[in-house]
Amino acid sequence: MSKFCLAIFATAVFICGFFVKHTGLPDSANSTTRQPGPERILSIKNLEAPDADDDAFDPARLAGEMTRVAQSISRPVANGVTRGTVEKGETIGGLLEKSTDGSVGHYLTAARKVFSLRNFREGQPYVIETDGGRLQRFEYEIDSKKCLVVEGCESPCARIEPIKYDTVLATAETAIDDNLFQAVADIGENPHLALKLVDLFGSEINFIRDLREGDSFSVLIEKRFRDGEYKGYGRILAARFTNQGKTYEAYLFNDGSGQQYYNRKGENLKKTLLQSPLAFTRITSRFSHNRKHPILGKTRPHLGVDYGAPTGTPVKAVGEGVVTKRGWGGGYGNQIIVRHVAGLESMYAHLSGFARGLKEGTKVRQGQVIGFVGSTGLSTGPHLDFRLRQKGVFIDPTKAINPRGASVTPKRMAEFRQTVEKELALLEGRKALAGYKVDSLVPDRAIVEKEKPEARPAKKSQPRRQARQAARKTKKHRRG
Repeated sequence: MSKFCLAIFATAVFICGFFVKHTGLPDSANSTTRQPGPERILSIKNLEAPDADDDAFDPARLAGEMTRVAQSISRPVANGVTRGTVEKGETIGGLLEKSTDGSVGHYLTAARKVFSLRNFREGQPYVIETDGGRLQRFEYEIDSKKCLVVEGCESPCARIEPIKYDTVLATAETAIDDNLFQAVADIGENPHLALKLVDLFGSEINFIRDLREGDSFSVLIEKRFRDGEYKGYGRILAARFTNQGKTYEAYLFNDGSGQQYYNRKGENLKKTLLQSPLAFTRITSRFSHNRKHPILGKTRPHLGVDYGAPTGTPVKAVGEGVVTKRGWGGGYGNQIIVRHVAGLESMYAHLSGFARGLKEGTKVRQGQVIGFVGSTGLSTGPHLDFRLRQKGVFIDPTKAINPRGASVTPKRMAEFRQTVEKELALLEGRKALAGYKVDSLVPDRAIVEKEKPEARPAKKSQPRRQARQAARKTKKHRRG
């Protein structure tokens, strides 16, 4: 409450008191005669009671007391913890100022040393701790893995630390009657589970055209909790997905270079390209050398695949590469071109917008969101025009050769089979899920074993002078 508002409030109280005093309205505490008008005046807590000997009403003192109460209400709680989520338009400085009665500049300065305040996003949780109205600690969750912590009073220190979760192991399985999202919801799981399955088997199954009623899946997955509250899924350790009678399998294993998913044979599930740049949608136009353009009305080649999807649907890079174009592409509208290995390029057109931070020269990973479906350029409605180009020649994305990543090395194959057997025992219920410890099955960090070099015979030490003499004799001998 500002000083101006307090002054107005005090003035109003003074005028009311003056009116009461001069119109002869009785004091309900001392009056024994019933008079016309109100029987009592509303009492306000925390106001000092008038002296017993003083029958006079003191408006100035009442105004002062009202000002004191209003100021006490406007001040923040002396000691407390404020929890919340960032609302649209809020800033770190604004949040801190609302919870304290002092300067917050030193906290912002400390935070900037480890975290860009431009990355402060709405919807993320935060915690503010104060003592006597002074900041003691600020915590902001950057994402599901790490958080920003600033603590201290006079000289606060900031750091980025990992978020600790209580992780349990769970299984889920069902058949698909309608669609994958509905199947996941029917067994009480979060829709993110469907997205994780699409990411996992995205190089094996085209979830746009291949999914059928009667398909099924089973999955062994980590669930994370924090302070007893569910916070989402962790890693999938093992999964099966049956599509049109064929079963695909995935097992998490560390082959020494990091965690990867492999099938039962030890073949890498990760391929050069994803089957589709979108998770769920429909094909509205296929690759053709002879198609009538819906706007121009002319028969011309359509050397790509159109995926119909709502505006704003995330578009993912089908493979690792470097962005060579991000901008307007004429009839293609907003367009992104990514260069991959061996002269391969992927092209994404008619986008409504680009992912934050994406620019020409940016390296992208497979499955990374790079843009959003739209209807820019020569387009009759929201869709994605997706194309592949090999050394300058357009190829049909649905028939492109898609080699796998590296398989499990022969040296690690025995260890891989043991890991698969453990994960299968948990997935099939042959082993209890309780007591699971994170990384007990699949270590998070790779342990690279270096081969010891073969022992070589030790060379006899020889003085430098003798070595030079021997070298000169050898040189003369060769000349001779």
